[in-house]
Amino acid sequence: MRRVILSVVVLAVLGGALLVIPTVWGKPWSIDHYFTRVMIEFALDHPMLLSYARVLDPYGLDFYSHDLEDLSVEAERRQAAQVRRALEGLRAYDDDELDESQRLSKEVLEWFLVTLELGEPFQLHSYPVEQFRGWQSTLPDFMVNFHAIENSGDASEYLSRLRKFPTAFKQLTDAVRYRAERGMLPPRFVIRAVRKEIADFTAHPIQENPLYQKLGRELRALPDLDPLKRYSKMSDAASLIENAVYGSYRYLDRTLEELEPLATDDDGVWKLPDGDAYYRWTLRFHTTTDLGPDEIHEIGLREVDRIRGEMSAILEELGLPTDDADPIATVQGFNREERFLFPDSDEGRAEILASYQAIIDETEAKLPALFGTLPQAKVTVERVPVFKEAGSAGAYYNAPPLDGSRPGIFYANLRSVEEVPRFGMRTLTFHEAIPGHHLQIALAMENRDLPLFRRFVPFTAFVEGWALYAERLAAEQGFHPTLYDRLGQLQAEIFRAVRLVVDTGIHARRWPRKQAIEYMIQNTGMPRGDVVAEVERYIVAPGQACAYKLGQLRILELRDRARARLGDRFELRDFHDIILRNGALPLAI
Repeated sequence: MRRVILSVVVLAVLGGALLVIPTVWGKPWSIDHYFTRVMIEFALDHPMLLSYARVLDPYGLDFYSHDLEDLSVEAERRQAAQVRRALEGLRAYDDDELDESQRLSKEVLEWFLVTLELGEPFQLHSYPVEQFRGWQSTLPDFMVNFHAIENSGDASEYLSRLRKFPTAFKQLTDAVRYRAERGMLPPRFVIRAVRKEIADFTAHPIQENPLYQKLGRELRALPDLDPLKRYSKMSDAASLIENAVYGSYRYLDRTLEELEPLATDDDGVWKLPDGDAYYRWTLRFHTTTDLGPDEIHEIGLREVDRIRGEMSAILEELGLPTDDADPIATVQGFNREERFLFPDSDEGRAEILASYQAIIDETEAKLPALFGTLPQAKVTVERVPVFKEAGSAGAYYNAPPLDGSRPGIFYANLRSVEEVPRFGMRTLTFHEAIPGHHLQIALAMENRDLPLFRRFVPFTAFVEGWALYAERLAAEQGFHPTLYDRLGQLQAEIFRAVRLVVDTGIHARRWPRKQAIEYMIQNTGMPRGDVVAEVERYIVAPGQACAYKLGQLRILELRDRARARLGDRFELRDFHDIILRNGALPLAI
């Protein structure tokens, strides 16, 4: 009997080895295993991504929560080599041996990896420190919002990550210097904005720092934690923030102080070595098309003209004068009217958040008529953290993790109540929450039929195109109770059309920042402060702003094609389910 049991064990070990060895080191038997391996290899180099996704937490596998990203130039080179290896391995699978779902996944992964490979010559063209989403704000934002503290061990890991700030900032500062030595400096205003952000962040007394306050909140929520341990951890945090964290920011600031006189006021990436080719690559990466800057610029101009006409028609319906009147100027005037604004106070900002949540709750009840499948995860609204709101977008969304431990979060920027007119709130909610980002992204995260990489791969044009389509869908379905709300929807849409013109204007037509700001103000009716933040965002994130409108136009084109082909058999719910069930895809696919 012992020999039989031993034989069975040996066969099981050998059988497992036949599966495990090629999956880990060679060519996996199944391409599905290869997809998993590529995702795992990438994720293992990104501990913050693992914390964000919480993909391993349900299995008790936590070997990363003490660590931060490697921000060195060497890490970027390793990732480029990893992309080349992954692409070579993927192409070893013959399409004829794959089923339909596997072929689509292979096509998606190959498109993504090829695009990354094409971008290898431009690895140093990005700005790792900038006012929109630079690492100097990403790191504390991650610590405050994504490092989960559910027990004493998690708190210890939190402190370990604070201890890693000097290493991360040394890598970051070296990367900034390395780029500067090769002519890769951001515009002067970017360096000044980041230096101000650093000054504001380090000016906080330790007890008011969001990193300290986050730990205190979480520890107070652990009733079984010994008070002496709580005191000890808070004391350690105070010391680490004062020395490791603030010291790291001051170290970075000294380098930026040296580089500031070397920077220029040229804003577009055309100024970088081979900058025109770099911009074309960013357009491919973000729009997932082969459209060039001139084509995109012209699409933007046409859309701006169309939407201005629709805005004029609504103003006429409201009984407002339209003869020789600029509809954009009229809407811009609404931004200053007291009836459309909340009080500029803590109470007013609390009312804004409550109003956003009420719109979410109201919209949720209407979705079953338009979608056959809805996500299980809920969505809530929170304020953009104060320490990063000055350089952040007007709003953004963070998806729920795979383990469902937190909801999707729609972050609203409340830096100025003048940027939150009541008539624009519904459309912003439809974009960031439902039926926009949350519905699409949460459905993809919950779709077990998709390989793991397809739940995370960042195809901006699909994700943002869907959210902009959701704005249009809500207007078509009567989700706006007033014509002013409809104007808010058109103002948001013309904002995305203007982006096509401004982004290509800055990076391909060499527009200065002032020209881009004035064009955007004239054609959106948005407050100047909001426009300045947006234009400065496009300067440091070339191509990204073009994805929204092009994605929306593609989805609308597909819907029109389906209606034409199916006639009376066309069902909007079915169309939406088909669009969403495959997760985000490149527009080219």
